[in-house]
Amino acid sequence: MINGEVLAFALYFVAIVFVGIFFFFKERKDATQANFFLGGRKMGPWVTAMSAQASDMSAWLLMGLPGSILAFGFGQMWIGIGLALGTAANWIFVAKRLRQFSHAAGDAITVPQYLGNRFLAKSNTLQVICAVIFFVCFTIYVASAYVAGASVFTTIFPALETKTAMIIFALAMLAITFFGGFKAVCWTDFFQGLLMFCALLAVPIIIVATQELDTSVLSAIYSYQDAVSGETIECAFGTGIFDASWQDVISGLAWGLGYCGMPHILVRFMAVRDEKELSKSRKVAIVWVLLSLVLACVIGVIGRAYLFPTVLSNEGAQYENVYIEMIKKMFMSDYSLPFIGGLLLCGILAAIMSTADSQLLVSSSAVANDLFKGVFFKKMSDKAVFVVARISVFVIAIIAFFIAWNPNSSIMLLVSDAWAGLGSAFGPAILMSLYWKRTNLAGAASGMISGGLTVIIWDYIKLITVDGERMTLGSYTGIYSLLIGFAVSLLVIVVVSLLTPKVSDEIIQEFEDVKNGNVAE
Repeated sequence: MINGEVLAFALYFVAIVFVGIFFFFKERKDATQANFFLGGRKMGPWVTAMSAQASDMSAWLLMGLPGSILAFGFGQMWIGIGLALGTAANWIFVAKRLRQFSHAAGDAITVPQYLGNRFLAKSNTLQVICAVIFFVCFTIYVASAYVAGASVFTTIFPALETKTAMIIFALAMLAITFFGGFKAVCWTDFFQGLLMFCALLAVPIIIVATQELDTSVLSAIYSYQDAVSGETIECAFGTGIFDASWQDVISGLAWGLGYCGMPHILVRFMAVRDEKELSKSRKVAIVWVLLSLVLACVIGVIGRAYLFPTVLSNEGAQYENVYIEMIKKMFMSDYSLPFIGGLLLCGILAAIMSTADSQLLVSSSAVANDLFKGVFFKKMSDKAVFVVARISVFVIAIIAFFIAWNPNSSIMLLVSDAWAGLGSAFGPAILMSLYWKRTNLAGAASGMISGGLTVIIWDYIKLITVDGERMTLGSYTGIYSLLIGFAVSLLVIVVVSLLTPKVSDEIIQEFEDVKNGNVAE
């Protein structure tokens, strides 16, 4: 007899795979690049909003962020504050303008194509830079999805090996991206966004309403071994967010800078049906994100009181399983409601897959459309582009699998690395392309390279020695690399643009036309 949680999983996977196959057959007769990669620019406001935010909120929303708060204290909540502010700013200042500029700039269907068209690039340099950054960062991002997906699968199927769980998860995720393209991804993300919100809302409310929580454990000390220095660090939860160090505050707020450089979110702005509907999407998206981030933070606090010290094991970053353990204890131990517990665990899978499928689609579009067709085979047919895109999906998925295979891989660490890389490389370039008409191709390209390299140097190159121990600048200062990379990239764009020849009159005219609303739909 099939138990409740297995039945819930089965129904969930049948539903999302069905959506992928449905759109595969539905769009076969009109299989153009614009449809496959951008949904033909026909996405409505609700789907645009929910898809954009569901693709943003990956496994870290239900696992990484609550786990970090549970383990390291109130200071981690500044990440949620930074992301909330970043989401609002992205919808207010970037969404409409990017929709206008991408339409005016040759009706671009990808972020690299938009940047190339925006600056009338005659060489392929920009496309190559974008493709390389996409490939590296999104592969790391997808690896975090595998880590989270395997955790959920092995919870439901304890006898299942982690490697096998990753393979099963990857196959289901690939089915949506491989078959359906952008519309399938958006519609599955829409429903998965609703499921994520219900899961976030239900668990803390039920626990607070039915359990007596021991809040005294919030003051207990958690000890863990730092992965870089090897030192044992004692972490107190704290009494509030204002107890956080200044490094935690500015690093948490810096997470919000990453939004304007996230291609899998930006393409949603480019795909909306028309500019008027962006205002509807903006309201839905901002409210959804604010509530979701608040609930994720609440889960971290409640989880500390409900589970301490059960999940505070540094091995394999077990503290990131706080939400899973809360569901197991509540619905599969205290109460015998396995089907409900299974549905709530599917909320984690929804968070994982709604991000990973979007990232696979965006990265495959960069490889196929911007690199292969844009650089090597300019006369490549749409059919050939689809083939290359689907092959690249498999390649990225396989590489991500091997990255995720490290048993101590942390969801939060993988996501923070990818977020910093994408935000530093693309964020300043996108903003300056939208708001400073003096920005030129040399400035944008230099900014992307410098931003990406700064993150690598800051986080991975041991440049200083402290008490005989080699350390990275990130470990020494405690400042998130995105803040430094973003600032360096922004400065380089301005300096290089001013030191190199001005943009052409045609580019200036296009900028003014968009600014003054003179671009026809």
